[in-house]
Amino acid sequence: MASLVPPPRRRALSLTSLIDVIFLLLLFFMLTSTFARLGELDLSPGGPGAGASDRPPVFVQLAPDSLRVNAVEAPVAGLAARLAALAGEGGTVLIALAEGVEAQRLVDILATLRGAPFGIRVLP
Repeated sequence: MASLVPPPRRRALSLTSLIDVIFLLLLFFMLTSTFARLGELDLSPGGPGAGASDRPPVFVQLAPDSLRVNAVEAPVAGLAARLAALAGEGGTVLIALAEGVEAQRLVDILATLRGAPFGIRVLP
């Protein structure tokens, strides 16, 4: 005669700890995220003949605390006019980034040069 043993009862799962973990993850991601916008830049590929100029390219060296145009220290104020005079219509400006330059600094410089009559290339 086989004894009838009832199957073990399953305990109901408690969702309280799962909800706590989800809340902590949500809180963590909300507090560590940054919602600041660096800025909007209109980027477009160069058209045919872009960069074709009889003038040599102008080199801009961007460092965290300085700016050099063709190896000469230059202020940010009036940068677009100075580069337009050096590069000319349809010329090329090459921007080289020094180590430690933040993205916001590059965005500020590119926003200053928005609508310039010359092509801009950022070198890695």
